[in-house]
Amino acid sequence: MATRRELKAAIRERYRAATRREERQQILSEFVGVTGYHRKHALRVLNQAPGPQSPRPRGRLYDEAVRQAVTVLWEAGDRICGKRLRALIPVLIDAMERHGHLKLDAVVRTRVLGASAATIDRLLGPQREAAGRARRRRWGAGSAIRQSVPVRTFADWGDPPPGYCECDMVEHCGGVKEGGNFVHTLTLTDIHSGWTECAALVIREQSLVVEGIDAIARRLPFALRGLDTDNDSAFMNETLQGYCAQHRIEWTRSRAYHKNDQAWVEQKNGAVVRRLAGYGRLSGLAAAGAVQRLYESARLYVNFFQPSFKLASKQRNGAQVHKRYYPPLTPYQRLLASDAVDAIAKLRLREQFAVLDPVALLKAIREVQQWLVALSNHETHAATSPAQPEYFNAFATAWHNDYRAPKGRRKTITKHWWRTRADPFGQSLPLVESWLVAEPNITAKELMTRLTNQLPDLYPTGAQLRTLQRRVKLWRAQWARQLVFAASSAGRVDLESRSIRVNQAISIIDAK
Repeated sequence: MATRRELKAAIRERYRAATRREERQQILSEFVGVTGYHRKHALRVLNQAPGPQSPRPRGRLYDEAVRQAVTVLWEAGDRICGKRLRALIPVLIDAMERHGHLKLDAVVRTRVLGASAATIDRLLGPQREAAGRARRRRWGAGSAIRQSVPVRTFADWGDPPPGYCECDMVEHCGGVKEGGNFVHTLTLTDIHSGWTECAALVIREQSLVVEGIDAIARRLPFALRGLDTDNDSAFMNETLQGYCAQHRIEWTRSRAYHKNDQAWVEQKNGAVVRRLAGYGRLSGLAAAGAVQRLYESARLYVNFFQPSFKLASKQRNGAQVHKRYYPPLTPYQRLLASDAVDAIAKLRLREQFAVLDPVALLKAIREVQQWLVALSNHETHAATSPAQPEYFNAFATAWHNDYRAPKGRRKTITKHWWRTRADPFGQSLPLVESWLVAEPNITAKELMTRLTNQLPDLYPTGAQLRTLQRRVKLWRAQWARQLVFAASSAGRVDLESRSIRVNQAISIIDAK
């Protein structure tokens, strides 16, 4: 680039110094031959005035209103990644507007729906950094019946129709298996759609496992055709064998010490069970009841409002593994697109989806999680959450006060709310706001220039530019919030009082 600029400067001087037409044509031909430019473009370059050129101003497409809307949808989607959130946004906006939680401006709605996954991640960058990232926890590491059950690996699944599921159990032991019994979670995941159901078991016992599988099978929107378990003794027994034979369910098992054979359900153990119920120790009937209430709301939220990826192909080239995924979809959307699901089941799913409120489901999940935290901490009474009539309105700022593990917490700092010097824009701020209302896209630098020209006594040098930039950013954030929460009467601006403030500021300026 430096060599090209030097060439342009040298040829431009020769071209401007030439007096004869033939000489200019020869210089132009040489310049076109060296650079490869079009002859018309080369003329513009050589006739351009020397000196640095001001860059063309770039319009801001995704403003503060779009950032606020994406933040609210990110919170309502339980803080999933940008790729999954982009697939969820159309469904989530429709459901939240249908239940009166959200009313987007037409321009903001179009830009939110048109944002790519990378743009969504970029807009949510400050919120994710401020909220912190949760630490990932590492996984730990009747012979006759076991030998009679055929082995099925991860590569043997292919693309089965809905109804073939993997089953596993998660122990809520708090890390150390001691001190009596503790609650278990029975997880069942459909291979085709990713539909996930969970059931809480008071203790680990084979008859309870079969009862849990039977209760889950009655809730599934499709028939249970196949069941794949691990080699745990809670599964490898005559009780489950008789149940599968009675209901004509194809029963298979994974290889011992090969968790990847059950990759579908193992992924849900972390993304659903551990994410919602945590790693604390839970024991007793009260804890089992709380976990079951958690899953009653979580099953609807996860299966209808949580998109997930599905592996399309995997190729290994030496040490590198190249994976390709289908576009993220919710289990509900995959079942609607499947030809193996009958029309009656699809109609029931649509009717059920039409009445679901994602915000209400997420609120119910958060309330039960408070109970689980209290129970895992051995408190005498479970914590009850206060009434939250404005639960949805807190989504835009929920990432400010996020819980993190003690190691990841930041040091508490008292908020500096008092002023240590006079406000430089105490008198001129209404005038600046009037300019912003008239020209919303004006920059703070242009505003500072206007103030310097009109009020040279208050702003002789324009040194308050950085303070003005912060004020303009705050003003735009307030107006963006009004666009997002257009239905809220509390967010409307009193234009009459604003005009009075502007007139007062103009009178003060005229008096000076």
